[in-house]
Amino acid sequence: MNAIQLQQAVTISLTKQVQETAQAQAATMLEDFAKTQQNIQAAQAGHPTLGKVLDVKG
Repeated sequence: MNAIQLQQAVTISLTKQVQETAQAQAATMLEDFAKTQQNIQAAQAGHPTLGKVLDVKG
């Protein structure tokens, strides 16, 4: 393997590792987002009208 082929192999390997890491982080972020949405919905379930009406006096 010459230097150019070695450099290309290393670059491809690093790119794959970065992509896998990004995919794992995105999956974790989406799971956390879904859990947060469920928590918000559960908190609102006890008060079905909470936040539906806004009184503004000027």
